[in-house]
Amino acid sequence: MSEPLMTADLVHLDVEPAGDKSAVIGQMADLIAATGRSDRDGLEAGLLAREESFATGMPGGFAIPHCRTEAVHEAALGLLRLTEPVDFGSAHGPADLVIGISAPAGTDDQHLRLLAQLSRALVRPEFLASLRSAATSQEAADLVMGVIEPEPEPASAASSSAGDSAPAPAPSSAPSDGTAADAPERAASPNPSAAAEDSPVLLAITSCPTGIAHTYMAAESLETAAAEKGVRLHVETQGSGGITPFTSEQIAEASALIVAADVNISGRERFAGMPVIEHPVKRAISHGPEMVDEAVAAARDPRARKVPAGADDGGAEASSGPGGAGASSAAAVSWPKRIQAAVMTGVSYMIPFVAAGGLLMALGFLLGGFDVSYVAQDVATGNSLTNLPGHLSYDGASGQEMTSRAGLLLYLGAVAFAIGSAGMGFLVAALSGFIAFGLAGRPGIAPGFIGGAISVTVGAGFLGGLVTGLLAGLIALGLASLRPPRWLAGLMPVVIIPLVTSGIVAGAMLLVLGRPLAWVMEALQNALTGMSGTSAILLGVILGLMMCVDLGGPINKAAYLFATAGLSQGTEASFHIMAAVMAAGMVPPLAMALSTAVRRSLYTQVERENGTTAWLLGASFISEGAIPFAAADPLRVIPSMMAGGAVTGALSMAFGVGSQAPHGGIFVFFAISPVWGYVLAIVIGTLLAAALVTVLKEQHARRVRREAAAA
Repeated sequence: MSEPLMTADLVHLDVEPAGDKSAVIGQMADLIAATGRSDRDGLEAGLLAREESFATGMPGGFAIPHCRTEAVHEAALGLLRLTEPVDFGSAHGPADLVIGISAPAGTDDQHLRLLAQLSRALVRPEFLASLRSAATSQEAADLVMGVIEPEPEPASAASSSAGDSAPAPAPSSAPSDGTAADAPERAASPNPSAAAEDSPVLLAITSCPTGIAHTYMAAESLETAAAEKGVRLHVETQGSGGITPFTSEQIAEASALIVAADVNISGRERFAGMPVIEHPVKRAISHGPEMVDEAVAAARDPRARKVPAGADDGGAEASSGPGGAGASSAAAVSWPKRIQAAVMTGVSYMIPFVAAGGLLMALGFLLGGFDVSYVAQDVATGNSLTNLPGHLSYDGASGQEMTSRAGLLLYLGAVAFAIGSAGMGFLVAALSGFIAFGLAGRPGIAPGFIGGAISVTVGAGFLGGLVTGLLAGLIALGLASLRPPRWLAGLMPVVIIPLVTSGIVAGAMLLVLGRPLAWVMEALQNALTGMSGTSAILLGVILGLMMCVDLGGPINKAAYLFATAGLSQGTEASFHIMAAVMAAGMVPPLAMALSTAVRRSLYTQVERENGTTAWLLGASFISEGAIPFAAADPLRVIPSMMAGGAVTGALSMAFGVGSQAPHGGIFVFFAISPVWGYVLAIVIGTLLAAALVTVLKEQHARRVRREAAAA
């Protein structure tokens, strides 16, 4: 950078505040703009907008208004030391120190690393005290620059001089992951509470909307609190300065996770099954010790809330854009796994569209009758509560027919069906858009959605959505890896990458890929529609095995995607597949719940408690309810569940059960026909799986007892 982030002319000491915090922010804008580093009005607007969305007052009597905006030409730090404190929204009192951070929209990684270090230093009381006691503007500027740009050689001497009471700053290479690099002095300092060898290892993720200040202040607060309590803590800061991801070893040895964030965090699926506590990022800054205590308690409480399997908050979102935050993390993951994770991201984001749309369509059938689909659009748009429809004619399978219902029921059913149809219309676009999002972050969303919409237009369906999502994500990711000049960097993620990628992906689908994929989809649909007898039962067996082999993992999700994507076709074959998938997915938790109830002595107290919960999870079609049992004893649990799921899938197909609802288990019975066949298939599969797992566990227990007796 051409000039230091803070110089003496960016510091005003003993300033009389012009009014409330808005007026003080105006004074900060005046201070920074006077150096020529920004446009005054644009900077003030950016700082005020940030303040309205998130108050920047902090414990310790300081405020840190900050923003990134096109109005800033060169990054700068401004400091106002006020004669009278001003309220900046902190519950801990007003602020007499105001540190303004102004960053250009295209701020590079180095600037953000320096700002991250300053944010960490501001949490330390001794650093704030040194700023309050600075005699001159130059001294205050030197204190700040000594934190973010320490002199390499005299660093040890400076830390012992009287004028530098702030602790040694964090290394400038990258935001910390909270291991030894960041707090060697704290970890080594004598502390009577720091000797608890049985303390669990904790992980923490911090993230704020802008990723500049609160992210790193929260990390520093948690690290300090953990060091004082003798607890090992690793921190992953998901901020604008980049992510130093947890290593697989750190995740493996951790007992609980702290999430201090005001935005979705990426990579949540890494912590499936781990106890977790979550709070806003500001609570970590002001109540770090309490959050560490809560995490320690959660690690020791078997009933503590856990990160669900398959959880995800955006996949590779952090990797978007030049120098994206997730670049280092992505590099450590193989391409097959990255693509698999992206597809799972697309599926997880698509499911709410399927669930909402499918259930509303099912409700439409319940209210408006089996033939509501023929007239739903006309009734929903042409009638009203004061103009209810009568029996309407439509072109049915045997010619002109009349709707079975009329009046209020037909109208409400048509409205519900129309809304559900609109939701289902987004299915392929959402799948494609969020697959691209999983690979490239936000720049991939628009090309993915557009590609998915084109897939529907040309008849390529969900298969086309998979292809366009992957294409859009890979192309956007490649463009995001480029290093354009600063003036162009701000346009890349919001204009250039979406524009170029959308043109390439949509053009390829229309010109080259669309017709072959549409032919494959038509052939697949015809094959499914023609399935009957033995072939349909075999498909039920395969789907049942897939639903139970990994209990919510990639194979389970692949079977579910296959069923829900076909549901939008509205054919009998697609309804049968959906019923088989949902019925088989209900078997594992129900079977484990039954086994724990029948042979309680084979299970621990925690497993018996999980078994009680599994009744509801199974009835709701949440296969993950069986994961705790499978994780503890996979060799006996998983084969038993697969056998039960296969039988249930086969019976569901044999009974001709169809489900118009994509989720809900037994609670969407009104959308399932025949219900008796659905219930019977689940009961038989559950009994078989429960019997198998109970017998296998009993044999294992007997063998253990014999070996113990022989010993």
